[in-house]
Amino acid sequence: MYHVLEDLNLEGMAYAAGAGLNTTKKCLEGTRTEILKDITGWITTCDVNAPRILWLHGQAGRGKSAIAHTIASWIEDVGAPGACFCFARDRQAERREEKILTTIARDLADRDPAFRRALSNVVSNNLALKTTCDVVQQWKRFILEPLSKINGEIVGNVVVVIDALDESGPEKSRKDILSLLKSSAAAHLPANFRILLTSRPLPDIVRVMRDTPHVKAISLDDIRLELVEHDIRLYVSKELDGLATIEATEIQNVVKKSSGLFEWARLACEFIRPDRAGETWKERYDDLMALESEEGRTLLDTTYFVILKGGIPRSGKGLERYRSVMRQVVMTLEPLPMAALNSMRKKFPNKQDHYDIILILEFMSPVLGGIVDRDSAVRPLHASFYDFLMDRSRSDVYCIDTSDGKDLAFATLRILCDNLQFNICELESSYIANAEVPDLSKRIKEKIPQPLSYSSRFWTWHLQKTAFDLELARLVKAIVGSEKILFWLEIISLLGMAGKGVDALGTVATWLKVNGFKDVLALVEDGIKLIRNFGSVIVHSTPHLYASALPFIPSDALLSMMLLPKFPRLATVTVGGLKGWPVEQQLLQGHAYGVNSVAFSPDGKSIVSGSQDTTVRLWDVEGGVQIGSPLEGHKNEVNSVAFSPDGKRIVTGSWDNTVRFWDVEGGVQIGSPLKGHTNPIFSVAFSPDGKSIVSGSWDKTVRVWDVEGGVQIGSPLKGHTDGVNSVAFSPDGKRIVSGSLDNTVMVWDVEGGVQIGSPLIGSPLEGHTDWVNSVAFSPDGKRIVSGSGDENVRVWENKMLTMVASHPSSILHPFPPADGMYLHLLSILISLNKKCRCQGISPLLFI
Repeated sequence: MYHVLEDLNLEGMAYAAGAGLNTTKKCLEGTRTEILKDITGWITTCDVNAPRILWLHGQAGRGKSAIAHTIASWIEDVGAPGACFCFARDRQAERREEKILTTIARDLADRDPAFRRALSNVVSNNLALKTTCDVVQQWKRFILEPLSKINGEIVGNVVVVIDALDESGPEKSRKDILSLLKSSAAAHLPANFRILLTSRPLPDIVRVMRDTPHVKAISLDDIRLELVEHDIRLYVSKELDGLATIEATEIQNVVKKSSGLFEWARLACEFIRPDRAGETWKERYDDLMALESEEGRTLLDTTYFVILKGGIPRSGKGLERYRSVMRQVVMTLEPLPMAALNSMRKKFPNKQDHYDIILILEFMSPVLGGIVDRDSAVRPLHASFYDFLMDRSRSDVYCIDTSDGKDLAFATLRILCDNLQFNICELESSYIANAEVPDLSKRIKEKIPQPLSYSSRFWTWHLQKTAFDLELARLVKAIVGSEKILFWLEIISLLGMAGKGVDALGTVATWLKVNGFKDVLALVEDGIKLIRNFGSVIVHSTPHLYASALPFIPSDALLSMMLLPKFPRLATVTVGGLKGWPVEQQLLQGHAYGVNSVAFSPDGKSIVSGSQDTTVRLWDVEGGVQIGSPLEGHKNEVNSVAFSPDGKRIVTGSWDNTVRFWDVEGGVQIGSPLKGHTNPIFSVAFSPDGKSIVSGSWDKTVRVWDVEGGVQIGSPLKGHTDGVNSVAFSPDGKRIVSGSLDNTVMVWDVEGGVQIGSPLIGSPLEGHTDWVNSVAFSPDGKRIVSGSGDENVRVWENKMLTMVASHPSSILHPFPPADGMYLHLLSILISLNKKCRCQGISPLLFI
């Protein structure tokens, strides 16, 4: 019973299918014994101070993945809890980096009951957490938290293997993973927990792993050549065993020529075995031995070139077909078997390309998988072959140009136009959640074949790689300008990718904006709003796309006018329906009490909020979900929050009299609380260079703090006779403005730590007569704006410190926009709509 409950709790956690152990990649029995002995010794040592991470690195072709899969297989054979997660160059579109820790956590749960129970408790009734793509949150909630709860319950060693991190994609794809592996939390994993990481020594990985104390590094490039050659000899002897007349000296020559590269030895064996009429193995062996590294090419590249030259002509129709087929193979964002590739090829715009790709691929079995076994995906057998194909200096005429995605854009759009249909998986009722349909996986496999599944997920990616084409635009319109947009949303919902729909349609909108098509663009924008407003409903139960979402599309929306007449039997909203899309696009829920302060990150992708529940929370703007766990530390209400200019840190001020810094990526507090204020802090702000922060408190003082040192700079700035409500830096960072309960605005010299001029007070037309609630500098620093409980917004000349304008109506927070053109008066938003009265400026302007 408990096992079933745990299954239900873990259901819905993202899982990277096909990223685990592959026993066919294991080392040949009797090879790599020394390095395997070193790794197993590190795993089984009783030394509690042993490094928790082992980084196995080396150049392409050294056999890193074979070792990784051998260790993973050994862990499985001995019954120890463990997990194996492999990155792959041809799987980068799956964004495996977002699923790495959810996948590892689920695998560990399958192998250890205690971990399973703890993980189940963590994710119970928390769909947002289960589906988060935030790796930092995954690390904290899915790995560290369960381990802390079961401390000491796991007997024996826990081993996590992460293979080929260098193949995750660009540097940013693994940045968070590397940061976590470097963190102190990784250093203090349980004494029986081990992480084996393999990669090429790319600069970003080297920078992090090389000098990290809790990482043990082993370089396969440094292993004695005679040991490597011994292992390669065993491998070559086995692979060429069927050649009756081959002699030991010929095997030894192959071994010597490999120069310690297992991948070259594999290619050599493939090359020597005769696969063409009219050639003996001996002739091919002689050709191989005659190879020399050409200028600008390694021996591995030279071998790739010779293999291609042996089957593909260097000019004419054969070369054109090779380029077309290999462009399709390398530009397909996930590997597909030959049948699926041929199905898509039949939709290419040029009919001359509608040939069976076996015409080309039959000559490429030494470098591509999926040729002999037609059910397997067609993919390069080694990442180095990808690199070879992409670099013209290495592959010459066999280089593949991936700058144009036109063929695949046409293919995916035509497949959608021909195959999208209503209720494609024949779901019977909107009362049943997708997760409760017992045979949903089977239906998806049967009803959504690979070409349709692929096209649904990746058509917009190929579109953005393509120059504008009128026929392509018509195909786009055929989907987004008809009921087919709903059928497409059905599929991505069933595939668990509804959240990516906004990004997909955003890509379409960008492509269309450059080229006109305003009517189609309006439909695309309606589609984006449909997903944002009803995405959670559609994800829960796909039929609700029609039962709940479609009837409530605003009546004035172009999408509603187009679609509703095509579904006459749907329920209709007769009273109270929306005419236009709501201004509110998202409701971010999570705080237990009122929210006192919010701020956008500099790139606009995240929001930080501070609450009366004492927590600080980060939110993803696009997805509308919380990022990571709440930032906890304050003992009382959080009154003010702000991002640093680079978006990497957050500063918060609280009713507990402290200022705190937080690391955005790690989701943790940086250092100790900054103490000095003796009353609640109501405003904090970063300096423009991010090196200082200012805080204003009801203890009547303003204080400046050094970010790196975490200490107060100079003495408190004193002058106010009552609490400080608001503070801000000037754009050049040289001045601070503060607004107070004493009705005054004051300007301070940052470097000198002194007040500049007299407090800005005076008669009602010259100064505030009630609390000053908010202050800000204009972007050019020439003016200051203040908002007060006296119902006035006032604008001041920074240098002369005189008032130049006044606006009556209680103001809580005036916000000068980034371009400095218009002042948004919050009096309108708080419904105190009194008539505007300004001296000299109407509306208020920042000049």
